[in-house]
Amino acid sequence: MVLSDVTVEEWIEKQEFKSTKDVEVPQKMSDRVIGQDRAVDVMKKAAAQKRHMMLIGEPGTGKSMLANSMVEYLPKEELQDIVAYSNPEDENEPRVRVFPAGRGKQVVAQQKAQAAAQKTQKNSSYMYACAGIVILGFLGTILLSNYYILFISLFAVMIILLFARNPVMTRNDSSYVPKLLVGHDANDMPPFVDATGTHSGALLGDVRHDPYQSGGLETPAHNRLEAGDIHRANKGVLYIDEINTLRMESQQSLLTAMQEHKMAITGQSERSSGALVKSEPVPCDFVLVCAGNLDAMKGMHPALRSRIRGYGYEIYMRTTMPDTDQHRTDIVRFVAQEVRKDEKIPHFDKFAVGEVIKEAQRRAGRKGRLTLRFRELGGLIRVAGDLAVSRSAGIVTRDDVLAAMVNARSLEQQMADRQIESSKAYQLFNIEGAKVGQVNGLAALDPGTGMAEYSGIMLPIVAEVTPAQVKDGGKLIATGKLGEIAKEAVDNITAVIKKFSDKKMSEMDVHLEYIGTYDGVEGDSASITMTTVILSAMENIPIRQDLAMTGSLNVRGRVLPVGAVTAKLEAAASSGIKIALVPADNVKDVMIRNKYYKTMDVYGVTTYRDVAEYAFVDCPEKTALLERLLPLNPDGKSTAFKLEPPKEYDYSEEELALEKQLDEEGRKPPEEPVPAPAEPVPEEVPAAEPAPEPAPTTKSE
Repeated sequence: MVLSDVTVEEWIEKQEFKSTKDVEVPQKMSDRVIGQDRAVDVMKKAAAQKRHMMLIGEPGTGKSMLANSMVEYLPKEELQDIVAYSNPEDENEPRVRVFPAGRGKQVVAQQKAQAAAQKTQKNSSYMYACAGIVILGFLGTILLSNYYILFISLFAVMIILLFARNPVMTRNDSSYVPKLLVGHDANDMPPFVDATGTHSGALLGDVRHDPYQSGGLETPAHNRLEAGDIHRANKGVLYIDEINTLRMESQQSLLTAMQEHKMAITGQSERSSGALVKSEPVPCDFVLVCAGNLDAMKGMHPALRSRIRGYGYEIYMRTTMPDTDQHRTDIVRFVAQEVRKDEKIPHFDKFAVGEVIKEAQRRAGRKGRLTLRFRELGGLIRVAGDLAVSRSAGIVTRDDVLAAMVNARSLEQQMADRQIESSKAYQLFNIEGAKVGQVNGLAALDPGTGMAEYSGIMLPIVAEVTPAQVKDGGKLIATGKLGEIAKEAVDNITAVIKKFSDKKMSEMDVHLEYIGTYDGVEGDSASITMTTVILSAMENIPIRQDLAMTGSLNVRGRVLPVGAVTAKLEAAASSGIKIALVPADNVKDVMIRNKYYKTMDVYGVTTYRDVAEYAFVDCPEKTALLERLLPLNPDGKSTAFKLEPPKEYDYSEEELALEKQLDEEGRKPPEEPVPAPAEPVPEEVPAAEPAPEPAPTTKSE
């Protein structure tokens, strides 16, 4: 059941927890994924059958957490240790052997111990031989009184020591010791390997370059092998985010590894000595989970995507979820998860959590929905926690969250604020009086990167009418780097203007200018704005400058819904606008904060007549235009209506006292255990003196 009619304040008051300290966080990673129920179900099926997955969606919607939780549901298989051995027959083709988990480490340890023992034994033999030669030299010198015998024995010892120090001999001692490429313990969980952003060597394995390639100083080829992420993910999950950034050659190799479940390790650089080395095939039986935004599919190798579609699942991640009791509870749990994960910020009281839920509603952009972009919401939680820490508070309150909303604004929002300030300073738009041919529109900056929500800006538009240069050849000229949809919107609104204006557009040229749109304009959300400013210039009707508007318009004069209404209205209120007009169908999506309702009235409009009723200043020309626009409204009456602000919630004295109590409890340091008192050590009494009698004890009352 959607709680669209139950305010967050009323809902949070009925919750039993006092702070996020009382909220239990699930142990399983999959149980912490919020709002992606279908994706979780598909993930469990894919894990049980070892199917590949591709997760497509906006950043911060839980793709990496979903992939990480997949290892919890993989079939219980025996993990494998992978060991590389020297190949006496071909030094450049090391042998690869597979052992049960934990056994490979033991084999390598035994071989190392055996090699060390042999080396020690050999060194001992050399030392004994040297000692024997020196002793014989001394005896020969003493018995024969010939010092040359001693010199000869010492020279022989030097030759033996040089022979023992020969690098070739040292290399022979260690050349047959195997190398552990991939190791596990017997009770390990299946591996999860994040290969996001790796190059070909780290992903597919590589062979280290050997600068000493001759003279007995070279490193054996099997000791230079380095396992790639595909090998470390054997019997587990290989996760690659932004799969489209992976080179095509690497995607082809990845496809081969998925098909064959094994891939040899070879040098990735042609200029390296490792290019000559190619090991026997190394096991890489993994489940691939790749992720990305919508543009990721364009950069994927067609065969790789076909492999995933044929042997796995494709999932499009949701960005919003219904505003239900369960989902609000999930956000409460999310706040508790973030606090425990951060470990540097205090817990949130229930009213601070309520503000986070309200922000989730606002960022969803639609009434009855909650955002699923939790990474950005997590940033707000951490900023609020930092503010609480800066004032040495023991609990995060709703005031901290409200302050964090200002400090945690995205770059796009900050850029929009600067643009509004600059436009005000140079008077690119007015917020007082009335003018002919000038109107305040509303637009939104599209972040494009998917890293933030829309940011609203003011969009001033001016129009001027001049006589047509050619008889009956009037034109509508729009400038401001308009995109294709914006140009089509200009063509659409001319149908309304021609039908309801008593001026002939064929006898005049209409010049329409978007002010300050250096990066261009796209979309049709300025349709009612353009219609208003053109009619103002043609009919000589002043437009209220303390009013702003947004909305699309079809050729029959009906106002159609647009996007980013909340961001646009907040920009209007921040700019000093007193009245804002939005499509009636968008009213349910308005989630502006209560403070904006105190300075600005918001009206929902259904037809262009509703727009003209509020946008134009009262005058005879306006009255005549409204008469001509009457057919747009079925009963001839205005259908515009004013939005009422949400009810302000008054926190009771008990709730404020609870907030203060939680703050004081959070400030208290953790109680340290009191150490048990040490027993007194009796003093040593001299034997010559009698021991003193114990002093009488007193009982305290």
